[in-house]
Amino acid sequence: MLELLSLGFGHGQRVIGTGVNLSLATGEVLALLGANGAGKTTLFKTVLGLLPVQAGQVLLDGKPLSAWSRKDRAKRVAYVPQVHAALFPFTVLDVVLMGRTAHLPPFATPGRRDRDIAREVLAGLGMAHLEARPYTELSGGERQIVLIARALAQQPEILVMDEPTASLDYGNQMRLLQQIRQLAKHQISVILSTHNPDHVFMVADRVALLHEGAVVGLGPTGEVLTPQALKRLYGIDVVIGSIQGSDARLCAPRLWQE
Repeated sequence: MLELLSLGFGHGQRVIGTGVNLSLATGEVLALLGANGAGKTTLFKTVLGLLPVQAGQVLLDGKPLSAWSRKDRAKRVAYVPQVHAALFPFTVLDVVLMGRTAHLPPFATPGRRDRDIAREVLAGLGMAHLEARPYTELSGGERQIVLIARALAQQPEILVMDEPTASLDYGNQMRLLQQIRQLAKHQISVILSTHNPDHVFMVADRVALLHEGAVVGLGPTGEVLTPQALKRLYGIDVVIGSIQGSDARLCAPRLWQE
């Protein structure tokens, strides 16, 4: 569905990454792991067409991203940004309804079906009780969940999520990760960035390791996410182990040995 071929990306004349080759299949969860400044957000913005491609190609269903209209692109791909400035006191429901824009004719307003979809998404994320609240009055974590609801209201085939758990408390992090796996079961493809290797183990089918603008590891999570790979990314020693009686894997630093 989504392919990056020898992709070069950056800001203006500044090159951040080169030679990135990635693909995202239907119903797959692909995690992008890398340190601060590795280029994850810039890569996502290039994939979304928010920044121009510096080299190579971004293909959506075999067609260059530039061949898709903005409206058609929005029907296929939704984006959950890392941060969002709230300027106007729209209600939570109104913010989620903005995700329906790609499905509406010009100058049309959301109808009953659009509102039903928005409310269904909010309910699925445990936010139905906040639909009438001004978005500006929500906590940072609550706003992040509303942005996820807005993206899901687009009914996309591909969901791009930039550090979606960063502002969430532990409970909401776990609920979101569970929701991501449910999306994959419904054939929605997800590419997300995170700084938490445990989250990668929990949800990702594959992981791509981004270091200094280049993909230095790509493949099944259990094979690629090793102590050596994590030390290369973050500069610290870690141990990776399994929970007794489970196939689940967790990562912990060795800092206490210093």
